[in-house]
Amino acid sequence: MYYVGIDVGSLTAEAILLEGTRVVASANIAALANPLDSAREVVGGVLGEKGIRPSDVRYTIATGYGREAIQSHGLAQENLSEISCHGYGAWCLAPRVRTIIDIGGQDAKAICVDDRGGLERFAMNDKCAAGTGHFLEHMSRTLEVELGELGRLALSARRAVRMTSRCTIFVETEVLHFLQRGHTPADIAAGVADAMAERVAGLARRVHPQGAMTMTGGVAKNVAVKREVEKRLGLPVVDLRFDPQLVGAFGAARLAAKGPSKNKSSNQGV
Repeated sequence: MYYVGIDVGSLTAEAILLEGTRVVASANIAALANPLDSAREVVGGVLGEKGIRPSDVRYTIATGYGREAIQSHGLAQENLSEISCHGYGAWCLAPRVRTIIDIGGQDAKAICVDDRGGLERFAMNDKCAAGTGHFLEHMSRTLEVELGELGRLALSARRAVRMTSRCTIFVETEVLHFLQRGHTPADIAAGVADAMAERVAGLARRVHPQGAMTMTGGVAKNVAVKREVEKRLGLPVVDLRFDPQLVGAFGAARLAAKGPSKNKSSNQGV
């Protein structure tokens, strides 16, 4: 039996193809302007990789931006929130995990799950770009550093600068000011990681994190942010040994494999 999970975000779109509960194909693309086009392209990628027809897929669940439209246009039979999908996906990959920090392009979430991966509580930042992937994109452009290199650059810092502003636009101005004063890009990148981690840790404290913790979403690939979050919360971040950007799609696919009648309790009304 084949199952598909689709996760369309603001910056990227992902899809996972399962055979039973085993991942047999995955895809990650830059998001297109229309979520429906993103969903069609990314699903076409995973099905085409294995030569599977859409009619061979037993059940598909969509999550992320435009998930309702994806379902209503027949690209999925059901849609669930990214909170439920990231929480369940992380738990499937590491059943000891109870706290998940998911940082996407335009929002961040702190999620707590029970011993079956069901949602217990969550907190969300979707009002400000600070503390999101969009913030790091801004900073990498300002520093003229590839986004994927920003974390490693920060780890080479001798002394992190301190960002005093909490707004992305104002922090960008601070970064330019630090550069003009002769601070190294590494020290500034470390300051950016510190500022990001402080926002993320503050969000996580709202759900009273406990037990094993992990991070999902693209920002989880930033090693400096990950390290600083660990320091502030006093909890090590569990390595899922899985691409953190694919966890939402994976969770959607695993929920699809459970069947439609069992997903109502997993969504918890989110």
